[in-house]
Amino acid sequence: MFKLTVDDHIKLRMLSARDAEALYKLTCDSREHLKKWLPWLDQIQSDSDTMTFIKNSFQIYNNRQGITAGVFVKDQLVGVVSFNKLDFTNRIGTIGYWLGQEYQGKGLMTKSVSALISYGFNELSLNRIEVRAASENKASCAIAERLGFKKEGCLREVEWLYDHYVDHIVYGLLNKDWHDK
Repeated sequence: MFKLTVDDHIKLRMLSARDAEALYKLTCDSREHLKKWLPWLDQIQSDSDTMTFIKNSFQIYNNRQGITAGVFVKDQLVGVVSFNKLDFTNRIGTIGYWLGQEYQGKGLMTKSVSALISYGFNELSLNRIEVRAASENKASCAIAERLGFKKEGCLREVEWLYDHYVDHIVYGLLNKDWHDK
């Protein structure tokens, strides 16, 4: 099972059945805030939906297609970070992330994504890591930019968010660039 220590306070680990209630509550507490950028919130309407998400994340992990982890601060679930997609043929990982509204602006996700990047390059032998963020999602874009990702382009109207399309900025980071920092 995936576990990663970020620092003395922040830990990443795969979510389990015991996290379903906390994840559902975190999702509900931040639903309106997160709905600006995440298309899947209407699919999470119960603890059962959250449990299905957790079970699916294990299947994806077991098939070596991705890694989904809770972000825990002193054992409190505050968000989720993941390799949404792992392509071992081309050695590419795509990272996604979200934090509960009350935990934003404290550097928690920047530290968590940084740790996941190091894990991807050092443990998974990835050559490239991507982040795709809605062009107007300034907080998400800022994390990628702060960590040294290069803005590589814009995918126009690539994601449907409830009643409108949004553009995505594609950010890329190469192993050699990360290790040359």
